Amino acid sequence: MTLDIGSWDLACEFNNMDHHTELNGTDRLIVRRGQPFTVSLSLRSGSYQPGTHQLCITADTGKQPMEEYGTRAVFGLSDVIDNTHWSAVVTSPPADTITLSICSAPDAPIGRYILTLDSQIQFELILLFNPWCPRDAVYMDSKDKLEEYVLAQDGIIYRGDAKYPVPLPWYFGQFEDSILDICLRILDVNPKYQRNPGKDCSGRRNPVYVTRVLSAMVNSNDRDNGVLVGCWKNSFEDGISPMSWKGSVNILRNWNSTSCMSVRYGQCWVFAAVACTVSRALGIPCRVVTNYLSAHDTNTNLVIERYYDEKGQLLNSTRDMIWNYHCWVESWMTRPDLKAGFDGWQASDPTPQEKSEGVYCCGPVPLQAIKEGELTLKYDAPFVFAEVNADLETYLKYKDGSMKRLYDKSKVGQKISTKSVGSDQREDITHLYKYAEGSDEEREVFQKANHQNKLLKQQDNTGLHITIKVSAEMRKGCDFDVFALVTNSTSVDKKCRLVFASRAVAYDGTIGQECGFKDLLNVELPPGGERKVPLRLNYSKYCNAITQDNLIRLGALLIDYSTRDAILDMRTIVLENPEICIRILGEPKVNRRLAAEVTLQNPLSEPLEACCFSIEGANLTGNKPITEMIPTRVEPGQEVKAKIYFTPTHCGVRKLLVDFNSDKLGHVKGFRNVIIGK
Repeated sequence: MTLDIGSWDLACEFNNMDHHTELNGTDRLIVRRGQPFTVSLSLRSGSYQPGTHQLCITADTGKQPMEEYGTRAVFGLSDVIDNTHWSAVVTSPPADTITLSICSAPDAPIGRYILTLDSQIQFELILLFNPWCPRDAVYMDSKDKLEEYVLAQDGIIYRGDAKYPVPLPWYFGQFEDSILDICLRILDVNPKYQRNPGKDCSGRRNPVYVTRVLSAMVNSNDRDNGVLVGCWKNSFEDGISPMSWKGSVNILRNWNSTSCMSVRYGQCWVFAAVACTVSRALGIPCRVVTNYLSAHDTNTNLVIERYYDEKGQLLNSTRDMIWNYHCWVESWMTRPDLKAGFDGWQASDPTPQEKSEGVYCCGPVPLQAIKEGELTLKYDAPFVFAEVNADLETYLKYKDGSMKRLYDKSKVGQKISTKSVGSDQREDITHLYKYAEGSDEEREVFQKANHQNKLLKQQDNTGLHITIKVSAEMRKGCDFDVFALVTNSTSVDKKCRLVFASRAVAYDGTIGQECGFKDLLNVELPPGGERKVPLRLNYSKYCNAITQDNLIRLGALLIDYSTRDAILDMRTIVLENPEICIRILGEPKVNRRLAAEVTLQNPLSEPLEACCFSIEGANLTGNKPITEMIPTRVEPGQEVKAKIYFTPTHCGVRKLLVDFNSDKLGHVKGFRNVIIGK
């Protein structure tokens, strides 16, 4: 006998709270798979009688729902919830109102669903991955990690240099208004869905499939209506500089509001941050990581070759590069498609570098596969292995055309970093990607990966040593010295040539203009002798050379006249921006207007013009940045101050992100944690 259903209540507030989706709003039903949710049915006549009344429920997702694809489920009432597939039970006593508990399968495809009850009523819901459910492939058994990698709407991304990591605050905003809908639209725009909607929706049960789709769709190199266009030039006139973005929300909304027109522009940390936002919104635990001295190996030979002339100038003509840093994402999931031992963090890279299976995407690949040198495992293990393990071969090309290999101390894959769980500290996760340098385990990995270069002994040092030393403070706007320290540990006199050069460099390794240069043709070193050679870097020279990355590459080349041996030391320095002082005026409480007083001092010897402050933060600034223009120019040494008002909408710890922009300093970033009371 069928039930005569008159009305129903989806209990959105209760269900969304129970499923950790309440920050998406409570005006519609958003639940996670493998976990029951409650629906109340009011009957027009009669009352529910167990064993007498039946209820047929159909759950459909996608354009062409089919049971064999897993995009349609048909089920009735059970005695108990079966958490291995779609099921439903009545949890209330016989009455004219029924409380129904419905549970989706823990491997059901994510997305929009229509549930039909006895062909009488229909209601919609959104189903997400469930990292709280032990049967879900994305299950994570730590409350603190779930808070960090799924629920946190802000975080920190690392830029700068291995010796000077620079924290960049980022507003992921995965629960902000409209963001979840935009993330689902990304899945529907992807070419695999356009070609075969049924098969693509079926694939959405698998976080490996979804992560690979996102890796392709966050970039637009395949002309597939991807979210972002990449640009590594120093001019962004027809778009927005990657340094201008403080978060993912505006990027995703811009893409959505322009009929999926790709947003200009992104660079690696922006691509990674947007992928992290979308992954967290869909329920996949995700974090952004930074690899310092990251190799881009285009021919998969695990070797990056660099050629220099006698003046220390880079002569490279290959596409192989060493990026000062590179950002990608890691997502947490099981890998039933691989042999045992490769569950956990999986690396994927949405920055368009090389094609994989004909598409600009990379991963997901298990970190454990990279660490163990298992380069045949899906997806793109050789490319990621090279990013953290490629060998550097550096050669000196003499005027007569002859070449000699340089002794170069640089090493790829340093200080791989991510934000710590529950704090703003940096966590070094290099050990997740590779064994300790020089260990037996490392050697075994290189043998397995056929990394012959690493297995060959590095040529012996000539007995000459060169090291670059830097000043304690290297602030943008200041003049300062850097030093080449040269020592002779041999028992004979040495006569050498020292070339000490500095050039602006972009974070992707692209070399720019000269910032300072010294060529000493007669450096004499007695046995055991040492010499310290300074190089002055003047703001007047480097100010127009450096990019928005604030990086200068130092290179010291020492050539032994007697043997023609040469050694090289390289170092990248980060010019420090001034600090933004942030004060919160007023008692931080929900729906109470506050003011952020922001202050910055001009460190340059010239005035700043076209200045403005802007602030943004999850549940702080109404889903959009708030900008305050500075009407006057800021003289050298002068403080610039602004008061910007905002109203928090949720309690808890929130990050207020602050950006100062001007014609000479570019974008200066800062943040402050604000504890919002109820």
